[in-house]
Amino acid sequence: MQDVLEHLQRLGMSGYESKAYVALVAAGKPINGYEVAKRSGVPRSTVYETLGKLVARGAAYELKGSSDATEYLPLPPEALLDRMRREFDGSVEALRTALPAVVAAPEAHLIHSLRDGAAMLARAEDVVAGARRDLFLSVWPEEMERLREGVRAAAERGVEVSVVAFGEIEEVGHVYRHRAVFDDLGYRLIVVVGDRREAVVGGFGEAAWGVYTADPAVALMAAEYVRQDAALRILAERVGAAELDRWFATDPGLLRLLGRP
Repeated sequence: MQDVLEHLQRLGMSGYESKAYVALVAAGKPINGYEVAKRSGVPRSTVYETLGKLVARGAAYELKGSSDATEYLPLPPEALLDRMRREFDGSVEALRTALPAVVAAPEAHLIHSLRDGAAMLARAEDVVAGARRDLFLSVWPEEMERLREGVRAAAERGVEVSVVAFGEIEEVGHVYRHRAVFDDLGYRLIVVVGDRREAVVGGFGEAAWGVYTADPAVALMAAEYVRQDAALRILAERVGAAELDRWFATDPGLLRLLGRP
């Protein structure tokens, strides 16, 4: 019940409105304001004002009972949710046009730290959802599980998706398998870059750490990191993993870059 109330409030109802609406739905028949107050916990002093707001938003209807007392009937939940979705989508489309007109140019490109793994994945979801041209990811299966639906939706709307995968993941866009294991790094690195203009970079291990940036220079470098890693995966397929391993074990230039004697 608490989840229902919280979600109704996120969609625009006040606390009292959500309680009154749930009481109407649960009653299964028209009831008066006194009954709504008794069933919902909304104070009697405000219940009729609350019901009036529900009527005004179309979430409930007034009925005249046999004794001319006013009773209330809820809009069925499916109809209410459909209406809320239409209103929400309409507001989003209106804001898509209106908001950019009032946004000031930033004085500096945004970079901020992400406090934990949940915040990092939530911000990564934002980057995935905002991509319109291309999307680059370097990711492990554990984090891809959270991002998978958004990445699939991006591919379906025509975004060019490239994923360097540290393990087995669902094939979405162009996937390049990496042979590294967790112990090689001590953490699971994640890089998510949308349209080469914003990026999330971080790691998951004993603790999670990361940053979000809208600095195009940093985002471009992050995208190039994923692109170069993907190119190396293609090269390994062409020449063979054993030959590539031999190069990395014997070539002086590669050894120097890897910091190996």
